[in-house]
Amino acid sequence: MTKRSIREELNRPETELDARLRPSRFDEFVGQRKVRERLELFVEAARRRGDVLEHVLLSGPPGLGKTTLAGILAEAMGVSLRATQGPVIDKPADLAGLLTGLERGDVLFIDEIHRLQKSVEEYLYSAMEEFVIDIMIDQGANARSVRLTLPPFTLIGATTRVGLLSAPLRSRFGMNCRLDYYPAEELEAIVRRSAAILGVEVDEGGAREIARRSRGTPRIANNLLRRVRDYAQIKGDGRITKIVADAALRMLEIDEDGLDEMDKRVLASLLFRFKGGPVGLNSLAVSVGEEPDTLEEVIEPFLIQEGLLKRTAQGRQATERCWERFRARREAENSNQGRLF
Repeated sequence: MTKRSIREELNRPETELDARLRPSRFDEFVGQRKVRERLELFVEAARRRGDVLEHVLLSGPPGLGKTTLAGILAEAMGVSLRATQGPVIDKPADLAGLLTGLERGDVLFIDEIHRLQKSVEEYLYSAMEEFVIDIMIDQGANARSVRLTLPPFTLIGATTRVGLLSAPLRSRFGMNCRLDYYPAEELEAIVRRSAAILGVEVDEGGAREIARRSRGTPRIANNLLRRVRDYAQIKGDGRITKIVADAALRMLEIDEDGLDEMDKRVLASLLFRFKGGPVGLNSLAVSVGEEPDTLEEVIEPFLIQEGLLKRTAQGRQATERCWERFRARREAENSNQGRLF
């Protein structure tokens, strides 16, 4: 497995197995306590009134549970969920097809909603606010607009870049919930739950080792669990212990802090090629052979969270903690021929 394919594997689209690991009720959902409590309250209030749930905007880094929460909300309200992605909806007619197929109370989930076309986004305004859409019939001199009334529905939008949403669209969401990275203790509980579903035996040390190297992200924790399971099956007796988990993750080049090869390449480039910065996003992306969007949305948030990199008005810059990490690694290399990063 190449270095690039490891990252792609840890962030790949959902499979049938992923769906099995996905919680379907609030009491199965681990972490994000404040967001969960808030949504549970809103759901219960809407159900007691016999009303439709207000539109919900879920934001935060990828892999934290936005899609899972959308499914849980639909399940809690006892309605159907229809899911799509922002980039897939090319024109208003595509959105009209989705909206007219909904029934009262149904949930329309749009992932990466910040990537909607401007014309499609504007089409959503009347649908969200008044539950009506205007459809153009014919063309030219015979063109006319027909207004269709929609059944009340709930739009759940998910975004990794809430700042790219226009103010008119953002203001039409009744609830705005931001998801944050998970602490290791909550990720450990997620690893244990997933291991039970997969039928894998994992002890406390093994679960903790996977959790603390999962970049605060449940999706990565579940994907690492499957890779460690494969290693334990071939190299061990199938049981995941701390030693087995450490060996498997080292094989994947994921270190004790959860940094993978691309993280280390970004930090090394920042320190050595650009002398700690500041350096522009595009220059840094070119130096490591990665797309700027991937660097900004996938790689940088964790490095910033860990205090290894900071964004400034002049560009990306290494922190003192990053330099300290380099010095510690250099001392380790001098003593036992270890790697700098």
